[in-house]
Amino acid sequence: MAGHRWHRRLLTTVAGFAGVVIAIYAATRIVAFVELFGIFKDHAGVRNTQAEIAAYYNSSSSDSRSPMVPKIIHQVFHNWHDENNDTIPAKWQPSRQSCLDLNPDWEQMLWSAKRSEEFIEKEYPWFLSAYKSYKYPVQRVDVIKYFVLHHYGGIYIDLDNGCTANLEPLTYYPAFTTDGGLGALSNNIMGGTPEHPFFVIITENLIRWKLNYLLPYVTVMLCSGQWFLTAMWEKYHSDLSPDSTVRGFANAKIGWKPLHRILMDMRPGADPWVFFNQVAGESWADWDYRILKAIGDHIVLIILLVVVFICVLVRFCMNYRARSRATYIEYQKLDI
Repeated sequence: MAGHRWHRRLLTTVAGFAGVVIAIYAATRIVAFVELFGIFKDHAGVRNTQAEIAAYYNSSSSDSRSPMVPKIIHQVFHNWHDENNDTIPAKWQPSRQSCLDLNPDWEQMLWSAKRSEEFIEKEYPWFLSAYKSYKYPVQRVDVIKYFVLHHYGGIYIDLDNGCTANLEPLTYYPAFTTDGGLGALSNNIMGGTPEHPFFVIITENLIRWKLNYLLPYVTVMLCSGQWFLTAMWEKYHSDLSPDSTVRGFANAKIGWKPLHRILMDMRPGADPWVFFNQVAGESWADWDYRILKAIGDHIVLIILLVVVFICVLVRFCMNYRARSRATYIEYQKLDI
């Protein structure tokens, strides 16, 4: 009987320890995921409104700076029905033309599906197999943005974003992306210098993050989309040392700094946009997007409910274990 009790206690201890380890790991993963949305703390980097950037450019203090970002505008149009047809739909032509008209001295690079694959095959052959194997076509649209900025530098602009001013003021920021003011960062507009550590971190982590999460929207967002981009943004800043070096870039130049988040908040009362506007896009989101959006709209309440549920569950388990132990002791007395 003593051996039986010892065996039972050992199993209970092992199971309890394993449960604690699993709970801690799950909690750290949940916290890391929630941090992508900037709920409990703001995203890393420097937050700038578009008006602040324009004002700084027009001030005398900007005279001593030199532009760093090449004057190249990248845009992507992948015709998912005919890769040989790169004719941009009429609804996006005005927004694209606005960027051409306001930046006449900039090089314009339009990346069709065929041109994108040829570029990856030539410049990044190690990634070609992964590029071609993405389950959802929009994932290839996402990743080509990162690779062309890594290779050429410049500014990437989604076709459903137009320009309302010359983009010269943005060329003074070595790497930047846009921030909707709520949730994950955006990859609809981003820019920087060629081979910036931020773009290196992005491109070198794509394969490691290339997993199937079953839900289409989650798979796209975590493998190549905005959630992935936000995770890489936070990784860059966690790897940034006080001496202005980036961990893993020992041979790179010293002088890397926190990156800039340019606000593009569409909520009422938000800071006005200066450089860009927004037109109707073509949604690729699947059925799970609506579910996740509903969760995201009430994320704080849902987290509180989950915490309460876990506390109730733990309390129930403790009470159940206490009752079971008392019953076992009574059984032992009767057995004697």
